Amino acid sequence: MKYDEKVTNRLKRLEGQIRGIIRMMDEGQDCRDVITQLSAVRSGIDRSMGVIVSDNLLECVKQAEGDTDKMNVVIQEAVNLIVKSR
Repeated sequence: MKYDEKVTNRLKRLEGQIRGIIRMMDEGQDCRDVITQLSAVRSGIDRSMGVIVSDNLLECVKQAEGDTDKMNVVIQEAVNLIVKSR
């Protein structure tokens, strides 16, 4: 699968946020601020996972070429990925 550059850029931003959180912890900042930032990162990761799964699902459905059984399997796999990530 080829990953969209937008997803890669989103993950790079999250990487920067995590570095910022580590810096906050090193500086002894308030735990509420750290948790707020961690929550933002978790949300960003969840959104990234959703984009990756949906892009993959679209590609797999196209490859199924109208075969309902194949499409059902692909859709179920995508749902399982989302559920597993929770």
